[in-house]
Amino acid sequence: MTATLDDLARDTPLRVAINTGNRALVQSDGKDLNGISPALARRLAAEIGAQMVPVIYDGAGKVFDDADHDKWDVGFLAIDEKRARKIAFTRPYIVIEATFAVRAASDLADVGEVDRAGVRVLTSTGSAYDMHLTKSLQHATLERSGTPPESFAEFREGRCDAVAGVRESLAGFFGDDPAVRILPGVLTSVRQAMVLPRADHPLIGALDDFVARAIAEGFVADNTQARKISARSRHPH
Repeated sequence: MTATLDDLARDTPLRVAINTGNRALVQSDGKDLNGISPALARRLAAEIGAQMVPVIYDGAGKVFDDADHDKWDVGFLAIDEKRARKIAFTRPYIVIEATFAVRAASDLADVGEVDRAGVRVLTSTGSAYDMHLTKSLQHATLERSGTPPESFAEFREGRCDAVAGVRESLAGFFGDDPAVRILPGVLTSVRQAMVLPRADHPLIGALDDFVARAIAEGFVADNTQARKISARSRHPH
């Protein structure tokens, strides 16, 4: 018998890993979950006739760590070849951008100026931009913190010279803080996908079809625009 998406949650709730550390994809007021990731999760649950149960995480690394612990049935993560050893990815449903925040008095004016000797960069462990920085930094010193909010808070308290993050997450955390600037330029473009736990998951083809339909029918565009995703974020074609 051919496996279908219904097999994700037959007679059980659909456990969806939601990373609230990425404000480009998820916005939470403590009660409701908004944004494109929760919207896709609700659409999937409705399509297969299951109750959606959010499994909340505050960082992408923690979602990945739980992939082989039977904590969630479907999730949302940035596409990365190292992660592909234990999770399966759909096509990207959106591409978002990471950049840096620096202190207002810093002489760093653009993303391209950060990688130089003497600069200390703070990142969130296991994030897509952490993986990028690990590969790409040649002169600056890379330091890590647990989750995006933790890294932002530690930067505000004086740790390091720059902190990496998704542009919307940085803007959401620091707001109009006159002591912090978000740099122009792009550190890395992050392709966000739906994921299943297991690299060889038999339902990844069906989930990829689900994502393709959500993009083609305008669902992704409608929900990102409704949540005021930055015009610098873009949808894959």
